[in-house]
Amino acid sequence: PQDYAEAIKWYRLSAEQGNSDARFSLTYRLPAEQGDSSAQYWLGIMYSQGQGVPQDYAEAERLLRLAAEQGNSFAQTELGEMYSQGRGAPQDYAEAARWYQLAADQGNSVAQNNLGYMYDKGQGVPQDYAEAIKWYRLSAEQGNSSAQYWLGIMYSRGQGVPQDYAEAIKWYRLSAEQCDPYGQINLGLSYKNGKGVDKDLMQAHMWFNLAASLSTAEDHPVRKNAERLREEVASGLSRDELNRAQHLARELYESRCQ
Repeated sequence: PQDYAEAIKWYRLSAEQGNSDARFSLTYRLPAEQGDSSAQYWLGIMYSQGQGVPQDYAEAERLLRLAAEQGNSFAQTELGEMYSQGRGAPQDYAEAARWYQLAADQGNSVAQNNLGYMYDKGQGVPQDYAEAIKWYRLSAEQGNSSAQYWLGIMYSRGQGVPQDYAEAIKWYRLSAEQCDPYGQINLGLSYKNGKGVDKDLMQAHMWFNLAASLSTAEDHPVRKNAERLREEVASGLSRDELNRAQHLARELYESRCQ
């Protein structure tokens, strides 16, 4: 609208009378049209997911790009994910890496993790384990559970760092305690195999049990893997140990993962 203040006035009056379309326009559409990068980002997310508006990836990409070009790190990260996954845009790893880099340089932990993964796997950038470690660590130190998991993997494999199972355990545990099923499975495997920690089948069962409970779809590969591993270690536990492991898993789930 040419008279933004007048439009705001009438949208607000309409919103106060319970008009949901007016509230939506007042909160997102008008600010986005006026160049508010936060509104552009959230409206882009809504179009991407079909929340409150018809799903429209082209409109999502347009809005996210407007916000990203203003330096909004959340929009830059989301745009990177669209290019990485080929969702609403042609799959283009180099373009994804470019947007992740811009967001990662601003300290966005999700972008840092995603950029680390691209260096780890050589997607859109030359494979470089040292660079992957750099970005995983920056993200992990901000508490990103996925980055903590991947940093554990790098220490376990000795990629970009000297192999160090104890350090791997440290990062798996941080990830697992944030209810990341991948971190939980790897921590469980460490206890199952006695790598970096003393072998402890009860602890292994507890972590596998948690990972299975957090993967809700019955056919999800993470859940199926966790259930298989849980049954493997269960055969080596007494009835009392099994009950204790189940009790510990339930306590941790209720205190951290609900």
